[in-house]
Amino acid sequence: MPAFAIGRFLGKFRGASLRFPLLLGVVLTVSALAFTGSGCRPYKKGEALYKTHCANCHMPDGTGLEGNIPPLAGSDYFLANPVATACNIRYGLQDTIRVNGRVYSQPMAAIPQLGELEITNIINYIGHSWGNRAPYLSLGKVKKALEECN
Repeated sequence: MPAFAIGRFLGKFRGASLRFPLLLGVVLTVSALAFTGSGCRPYKKGEALYKTHCANCHMPDGTGLEGNIPPLAGSDYFLANPVATACNIRYGLQDTIRVNGRVYSQPMAAIPQLGELEITNIINYIGHSWGNRAPYLSLGKVKKALEECN
């Protein structure tokens, strides 16, 4: 609604006490609609990195390849080990792991060229995608985890 139309609408009300709350309500509603309609993606950088480095195996929607590559969407392993995921990304994974009751033994390739910030972005993207609700992981925690990996 254009500003002049809002002003004309509000001008019909004589009492100043009605104008401010009504105007505030209109502004907040328009702001909320603009924000939600903008497709706000707080982990955009992590999403781009995930698509480049992880989606080929774990799929764009985090479902993995049944029986071969574990899912990241709804993954009990990831949600219990988000910090350990930093080591898996940087150094790969050769161990057998259990994800959502299923055993996976396919090795995961290392991505050593990714920096600490990039790994943090990927982990936070995974942690807040596909219904996952992991706590935000700080760069400091990822740095510490990577120092303690080997």
